[in-house]
Amino acid sequence: MEFLSLKPKAFGLDISDLSLKFLMLERKRRNFSVSFFGEREIEPGIIEGGEIKEEEKLVKILKEVAKKAKTKYVVASLPEEKAFLQVIKMPLMSEEELRSAIVFEAESYVPIPINEIYLDCDIVPSLQNHSKNLDVLLAVVPKKIVDSYLRVLKNAGLTPIIFEVESLAIARALIKDQFTNYSVLIIDLGATRTSFIIFAGKSVRFTCSIPVSGIHFTELIAKALNVSFEEAEKLKITHGLKEGLKIKLGEQTIVEKIKGKTFEALIPGLVDLVQQIKRYLDYYQAHCSSFDLPSEIGKVKKIILSGGGANLAGLSDFLELEIGIPVEIGNPWINIGETKNFPKEKSLAFTTAIGLAQQGI
Repeated sequence: MEFLSLKPKAFGLDISDLSLKFLMLERKRRNFSVSFFGEREIEPGIIEGGEIKEEEKLVKILKEVAKKAKTKYVVASLPEEKAFLQVIKMPLMSEEELRSAIVFEAESYVPIPINEIYLDCDIVPSLQNHSKNLDVLLAVVPKKIVDSYLRVLKNAGLTPIIFEVESLAIARALIKDQFTNYSVLIIDLGATRTSFIIFAGKSVRFTCSIPVSGIHFTELIAKALNVSFEEAEKLKITHGLKEGLKIKLGEQTIVEKIKGKTFEALIPGLVDLVQQIKRYLDYYQAHCSSFDLPSEIGKVKKIILSGGGANLAGLSDFLELEIGIPVEIGNPWINIGETKNFPKEKSLAFTTAIGLAQQGI
């Protein structure tokens, strides 16, 4: 699903509210290596909720990236919270007919005038035998968002060959061979928000974002333990929920069983996250038939965690106990093999950049 596509070799650029992450992959025979990678912080206020507020300041930071990059060509992310992404059903028709019809169909899904959006669509291979419909992945982003990202990249001396919504890059990085025979919920825990991504069969099916974030967890620890933000971040990653998961089975709730100051500080954020996950799962399962999926494929059987916030120690075990579905930490190298010239501990935070970089090979 590409809003703009040429095809020279390019690096992946993940643009979020508080950071830029960039990475380029090179193919060496049957293997891949990381040609270069890096990260730049973005001051609060330059980008807010995926919307660029201070273009000149962002251009200055992007110029630093351009100096380090070995190419001017880039595959850049578009913010999940500003995009609409969903598989919809359309009558059987040719691809040419679909390109015309999808414009009118999009009006019933998107509360923005058609002349104010860019849209793209891909036909998703059907999982039903003899289906009378097309499964179509519809992606929509406001023109003002795409145009602003294009403008800052060009002003920084970079040439975007593809713009892609974050969830598609994340799924490309995390789903083995881009196929599952059941539904998977990917939870991408970013610095300022969390994205929920449902992947089933051969495609992302549905996405949404919530304002639960890694920074929020760190702030809860800092406030409760009266430590600096930096110290709280270390506690979150190295200590997290580990002590709390030394529990015995019984009738008490997980929260009542778990002790440990770091965990206690995180309880408000964890309770909110669990409630949001359950609500999202309930919604998806209730509307699964609208996605035209066989019942077995429509059932969520696994949760994958990604993003820098997934480094919270013990989070996967805690969520699995609370939600009752197997939870695992994602491996963004699963489709290309891990490389020796990239620090493993940074992999989760670079999931989106890795998925984007695969488009640039």
